[in-house]
Amino acid sequence: MEKKETMLSLDTNTSECSAGANQTGSPHCWPGVTGGGPEVVIVPVLFGVIFLLGMVGNTLVLVVLGHIRPNGRPSRSATNIFILNLSIADFSFLLFCVPFQATIYSLPDWVFGAFFCKWVHYLAMTTMLVSIFTLVAMSVDRYIAVVHAKRSLCIRSKRNAVMGVSVIWLLSLLIAIPVAQHQALMSGHEKAPNSSFCWEHWADGSAAKQTYKVAILVVGYLLPLLLITCCYAKVLYHLHTKVKNISKKSERSKKKTAQTVLLVVAVFLISWLPHHIITMWAEFGQFPLNNISFTFRIISHCLAYGNSCINPIIYAFLSENFRKACQQVFTCKFLLKPVPAEKLVRIRMENFSTTHSTTNV
Repeated sequence: MEKKETMLSLDTNTSECSAGANQTGSPHCWPGVTGGGPEVVIVPVLFGVIFLLGMVGNTLVLVVLGHIRPNGRPSRSATNIFILNLSIADFSFLLFCVPFQATIYSLPDWVFGAFFCKWVHYLAMTTMLVSIFTLVAMSVDRYIAVVHAKRSLCIRSKRNAVMGVSVIWLLSLLIAIPVAQHQALMSGHEKAPNSSFCWEHWADGSAAKQTYKVAILVVGYLLPLLLITCCYAKVLYHLHTKVKNISKKSERSKKKTAQTVLLVVAVFLISWLPHHIITMWAEFGQFPLNNISFTFRIISHCLAYGNSCINPIIYAFLSENFRKACQQVFTCKFLLKPVPAEKLVRIRMENFSTTHSTTNV
């Protein structure tokens, strides 16, 4: 039976033609890519806009949360540690993914050499997993802070948060190892003999590759989505059934929390769904190579990268107090008087918080 293998994932690059070939040896080419069409300019520009927005947003979060306080030490609450880690992961994911992926659409071959062929994709997979696992950790943190408020102070300690972040990075680095092992620089394609391409090459056959792709789907999407949904569903249930205060302010807070929870789940679901659809379709079916599928692949990239852009908005800038802290950090000292130390704003991550979950900056 004819086997068509296409390179269609964030950790895999497609340049002029796919690595798979039919029985006659003719490669399967993406429409538009070989002809130097408008996507050669449009796609890098689109990726560039996403890259700049994500870099600016995550940099602002890093600067504000890492701002040195009057006592000379930055605040390091458990929640802030997770948010800092999320911003670092998203910042790194954009850095290792977007610029290199943009060159696939604008350059005829891979120009960064064999070392970057392996390590760029390895680091991209690692930081993608760190970002996703951190979102799960933050949902568990919110669940503990709201539902188990009395025990949350000892559970949500800085030490436990640092340990959690360390475990997240270790797991991500280990899970991404097959990407570095099987990413290779190849050349000598019959349609482009003088060009080199960065392909995902599994010499052991398709079974190991398919197993790994399914594992990434489960560990990097389905299981995190389930955990995030369950944790925030518990938070909403607790707020609507256990909290006895029925004042208008309390009702508005509950409504805002519910809206933000739905936003978080929807953003995660939509951002990564096209990417995993393409990956599974390419591994277990015959993904068509035409203008529609080419456009769908670009959209999947944009949504995945966009998740790293919107995370700072959801987890930081939706908080009014975070915006105030941001304004404090960037206020020109020559125009306004310095804010007294005792009036420094206290950041309350209002997205999923009650009075039990307060973080300082």
